[in-house]
Amino acid sequence: MTDRDAAGRRLLNWLRSPGAVRERCHAILRMAEQDALTYFAFDAARLNDAADYVASVIRQNYPHLQIPYHSRWRHFETGGVDRWAGLARQLHECDAREVARVRIDLCTVSVLLDAGAGAAWRYHEPGTGLVLQRSEGLAVATLHAFGSGLFSSDRQQPLRADAAALQQISDAELAAAFQDAPDNPLPGLAGRAALLRNLGKVLQDGRIGGLFDTWRAQASDDVLTAAGVLSTILDVLAPIWPDRFILAGENLGDVWRHPGLPGDGLVPFHKLSQWLSYSLIEVLEQASISVARLDELTGLAEYRNGGLFIDLGVLRLRDPSAAALPLPVDHSAIVEWRALTVALLDALAPRLRSRLGVSAVDMPLARLLQGGTWDAGRRIARERRPDGSPPLVVISDGTVF
Repeated sequence: MTDRDAAGRRLLNWLRSPGAVRERCHAILRMAEQDALTYFAFDAARLNDAADYVASVIRQNYPHLQIPYHSRWRHFETGGVDRWAGLARQLHECDAREVARVRIDLCTVSVLLDAGAGAAWRYHEPGTGLVLQRSEGLAVATLHAFGSGLFSSDRQQPLRADAAALQQISDAELAAAFQDAPDNPLPGLAGRAALLRNLGKVLQDGRIGGLFDTWRAQASDDVLTAAGVLSTILDVLAPIWPDRFILAGENLGDVWRHPGLPGDGLVPFHKLSQWLSYSLIEVLEQASISVARLDELTGLAEYRNGGLFIDLGVLRLRDPSAAALPLPVDHSAIVEWRALTVALLDALAPRLRSRLGVSAVDMPLARLLQGGTWDAGRRIARERRPDGSPPLVVISDGTVF
């Protein structure tokens, strides 16, 4: 390996770390503090207003501050229905390790299919009659598809997601599972189906639930680190993403360039992978594998958390007309917005803990997101816009948000 190759590999490994996400996003925030960004102006004084608003939402949602992690499992409980319990009853003959593998299968597929639903799409849930949209609708749709065996090649074991089935997923099958239709369009559907097929190729002849055994082997005294969980996910999932930046021969995934940063200008986010990490950490802990240093992971660079800061005036578009323009995810305005979102969540966290009277140990970022910033972003969006849409319009290919 040449020195250049070795340097590329070191940079690749670093860009796949939550430390890199945090460092590059805070670099963008420092530019904002110097009023040096092209698209956004930053009003630091409004951070306290944002903290007041989010703390109020947390108190309403969780008056006793017993807040779970921000994970996919919350969406499976939409409408007060414990849908996982219904599936779990079919696993009564399985041991705890196999149940964990099944949960990893379900959660991974569901998170990868969650990249934004748009304002027009709805899911009509069989049995309950509920009409769901956005993340909750996507979650419940994938859970029902999983329960029907869509992601399994073994009719005797429908509750799994294996390579053979995933590689054969067609756009039409996924469209049917999501009730996609001309009058109920789900954006980025083809991209989502391609992502599952790519996952099947990566798994070759296995299943994503096999990660449970990988993490059991990696655990020291039944303890993992949050960064270690994310590292495994990023390594495994790297080949599934659409062609983006390539470094050391590998796909960087959710990593984009900002022209204002010196050097390579790359800004990593790994939004879906970090959310998957939060979701699977919950599975691991319930399977008696502890995960330490949870706050190594960052806040999620997505439109609910990001919309919170725009709608509450912490961030202001220099050109208000840009709010009406559909922008691709690699546009510098979107990169700025996402980076500022991650850094500002870090700035907001100690303010929230102070208002709530809790410590960082008791209230890690994963709980503040749930409590929390994500729901506060949704609420303020509904107050500002009748359809609750985000303040910026992002063109989705179904693989980022």
